[in-house]
Amino acid sequence: MAAALLHAGLTPLALGGEAAEESGGTGTAIAVVSAISIVVGYVMLYLLWRYVFSTKAKARRGEPPEH
Repeated sequence: MAAALLHAGLTPLALGGEAAEESGGTGTAIAVVSAISIVVGYVMLYLLWRYVFSTKAKARRGEPPEH
């Protein structure tokens, strides 16, 4: 729920990036949105990797361990 609210608050900043630059802004809001997006993306990839390739996940699927 909190992630959805944060996303809803950041979306207008991301969509209005050109307007922020043209009005004399420093682009700090755009940089923050970009950094948060990159971090969230890497965290999601890490969690997906762990979910699919962990030893527990392989055991649930009935696959033999690699080592």
